[in-house]
Parts: sequence; C-alpha cells; structure tokens
Amino acid sequence: MNSSEEKQDLVDRRYLRMARIWAENSYCIRRKVGALIVKERMIISDGYNGTPTGFENICEDEEGQTKGYVLHAEANAITKVAQSSNSSKGATLYTTASPCLECAKLIIQSGINRVVYGEEYRVTDGIELLKRAGISTVYLLVD
Repeated sequence: MNSSEEKQDLVDRRYLRMARIWAENSYCIRRKVGALIVKERMIISDGYNGTPTGFENICEDEEGQTKGYVLHAEANAITKVAQSSNSSKGATLYTTASPCLECAKLIIQSGINRVVYGEEYRVTDGIELLKRAGISTVYLLVD
C-alpha cells in the first residue's frame, strides 16, 4: 500500500469505528447497526436501525422477530440527508453491516459512490448489486 492508500485505510477504519459507536443508539435487541455518510471528510448524515419517527422504540415483536417497519441504518442516514441541504452525491457510506438489497437500491439512487462495511451479512445480494452499479465496496475488519 502506498501512503495515500494507507491514509485512506486509516480514515476508513476510524469512520467505521464511529459508525459502530453510533449503532449503540439503536433500541433493537437482535442486531444494532450504525451508518455514517461522509463527504469531503465531513459527516453529513448518520443513522441507526430502528422504528420510524413517532413509533414506539421497540424493534422486535413478542416472538423476537424484527418488525417489518423497522428501518435499516443506511435507510435512516439516506432519508436524513434527504431532509437536509446536503447532497450525498459522491459521498462514502460507512456501515457496520453490509447493506441489504433494499438499502443497496437507496444507496445507488442517492448518488453515494463508495460503501465501506465492517461485517458481511449472510445474504450478499446488496453488495452484488452495488458492485454491478459501479459503486466501490470495501470490507474492513475493525478492532
């Protein structure tokens, strides 16, 4: 790795650790996921998995299954930036888990051109779609 690649790797690891800390805000029991959208070294949005605004902060039903209306961290970050004056075009999304297919579609449509994730989910169709769309994907294990 050259010095530029080493610097990018260091920055990626830091933002991914920050996304992991942000995931701690989630009320979900089964899995806590965090996401940050970064553009020009500035965090322009953040998100974690949870229920929509105005709903109770309970993500699982009585059987312990995730409720169908729980939003993923990536979707929360993307919809949050959409409500701001910022643009996600050309940004990097840092997420603690690889995006699902539905979030991958949102990522493509939002103009994000790079995704860094720290955990591979058992289903990889989201990552495959991102690659097909020409979006750079980076899998990083972070301490």
